[in-house]
Amino acid sequence: MGEFILKMPDVGEGVAEAELVEWHVKPGDPVREDMVLAAVMTDKATVEIPSPVTGTVLWLGAEIGDTVAVKAPLVRIEVSGDGAAATEIATTAVPAEPVVKEQAPAPEVKKASPLKPEPKAVAEAPTVPPPTRDMAKKPLASPAVRLRAKDSGVDLRQVTGTGPAGRITHDDLDLFLSRGAQPAPAITGLVRKTAVEEIKVTGLRRRIAEKMTLSTSRIPHITYVEEMDMTALEDLRAMMNRDRKPDQPKLTVLPFLMRALVKTIAEQPGVNATFDDGAGVIHRHAAVNIGIATQTHAGLTVPVVRHAEARGIWDCAAELNRLADAARTGTATRDELTGSTITISSLGALGGIASTPVINHPEVAIVGVNKIAIRPVWDGTQFVPRKIMNLSSSFDHRVIDGWDAATFVQRLKTLLETPALIFVEG
Repeated sequence: MGEFILKMPDVGEGVAEAELVEWHVKPGDPVREDMVLAAVMTDKATVEIPSPVTGTVLWLGAEIGDTVAVKAPLVRIEVSGDGAAATEIATTAVPAEPVVKEQAPAPEVKKASPLKPEPKAVAEAPTVPPPTRDMAKKPLASPAVRLRAKDSGVDLRQVTGTGPAGRITHDDLDLFLSRGAQPAPAITGLVRKTAVEEIKVTGLRRRIAEKMTLSTSRIPHITYVEEMDMTALEDLRAMMNRDRKPDQPKLTVLPFLMRALVKTIAEQPGVNATFDDGAGVIHRHAAVNIGIATQTHAGLTVPVVRHAEARGIWDCAAELNRLADAARTGTATRDELTGSTITISSLGALGGIASTPVINHPEVAIVGVNKIAIRPVWDGTQFVPRKIMNLSSSFDHRVIDGWDAATFVQRLKTLLETPALIFVEG
């Protein structure tokens, strides 16, 4: 028999380590060649690690949530055959000794002699439990005790009585109050819960936590909220969806916003940028790579629609649908989850009235879409129902001044409220 040591593979260019997020095996499990052993995550992309050999798992080199360096021993597998090749690999690799925990010896069980009985332990005085009663029955107490309990907010059904037949005395009430009693709930049957569930933050949730911490600790945010009349755009969207071809995707508000962003960025390129604050350098990008914050069962991911400046509205919608599906099914690649230059955050019908979106570091701007609601709007002579949506946008105040932020949002407002302008070239 031989031994094969599988090391942490290089899971991406420039990646020195990855977080272990899933084991598919445990020590003692048989494995076959190409069987998935584990899954690791880096830059929000999950990579599966297959077994290169057939054998039996001897040892696992990390726990879920651990960060494993590339080329670090990950799994030791016992392989069959003469073991020559496997032995050679095992002896040339850096060994990682498993931690073997000693088990305490089982306590010795003494057998009683048939001729001499075991000595009996000295019996302790039995504990006499206090009288108990049915909580549904009215407790026994004098009127004076009842009045004191009422003034103190104490439910006498919670007090143990030591008097005759379980009667509650003043001493019983004093003892109950001295133990820090709280006013009893008005409804019976309610109990206090003290359990605490401990949940280790791993995988995508830990990546999100690290990203949010980095963004909020290093970027001074300024948030600008503006009201948009989406009535004309919603009418246009409904007409385009009604007349769309069978191979065209259904349009949401986002493709219109993406095209509006492209036109606005052409006039204000400063918002389509990333800021290397360590080097003190702003990178303004010609490509408009729009990150779309997408909720998945594992947490928030941001797939990227690349080169939105070169896509029409139907193309934007199709690519948006493809990436959203990939993110939700966990099949999005690392390239599809990185490289954004500006981000859109939308909660759809749950969007609320306003929000304060957190910038996707190292970008300098994020546009938050809130829900559309019908509201009365004064048109100069009367109130009319209009479809209104607030746009909540955050900017890196080190790079974007308040005036520039307002100018950017107001231009978006003009395009969204007059959607025909989105389709005007030039």
